[in-house]
Amino acid sequence: MTRGKDLLDRQLEHWQSTFVANPQMYGTDPSASGVYAIDLFRREGLTDVLELGAGQGRDTLTFLRAGFNVMALDHASDALAELDQAATASGHGTQLTTTARDVRQTLPVPDTSVDAVYSHMLFNMALTTPELDHLTAEVARVLRPGGLHVYTVRHTGDAHYGAGTAHGEDMYENGGFIVHFFNRALVDRLTLGCTLLDVTEFEEGGLPRRLWRITLRRREAPQ
Repeated sequence: MTRGKDLLDRQLEHWQSTFVANPQMYGTDPSASGVYAIDLFRREGLTDVLELGAGQGRDTLTFLRAGFNVMALDHASDALAELDQAATASGHGTQLTTTARDVRQTLPVPDTSVDAVYSHMLFNMALTTPELDHLTAEVARVLRPGGLHVYTVRHTGDAHYGAGTAHGEDMYENGGFIVHFFNRALVDRLTLGCTLLDVTEFEEGGLPRRLWRITLRRREAPQ
């Protein structure tokens, strides 16, 4: 069992090298959660989106084509460079800002400055529960009152839960990738400053992966 700060550091390096070796490992089509978020954000009249863990940008580019302004954060600078090139080539470069960032750090975004925060499986990284608490607080800080937070996570009903190498806190490693699987208590815990609106289960990929799509709204005032 491996614990401590270096666990995620090694995972981030693994993701960086994986993106370099597989420039289109997830393809170019948006995820189902990305399509959901675009429809929801449009209906709410939102404009400015912060995407955490943008990776190669299959959802980012779809946000841009839908007319949103996006700040895309990821630890993998090579993936962000490719995303910048793709956005410019498609005529949407002015709508995109990219920043290489470790989400364990303070997010490089001013208080109450974005309409929405979105991520697809970023919260499943090898983040400890205190690190997830910190990230949740940062999301609440940067969201405008009434803004939306949509994220997805693999949960404890997934076929890989309990398989492979255990790293504690419901983290298991398969194929070199560590996943922090969520139970419902963790979903309910990570709601600081927000109201939980929806938890929807869905499947993705060939295993298939079993996930929850979680939607929260930033409260107008602290409770």
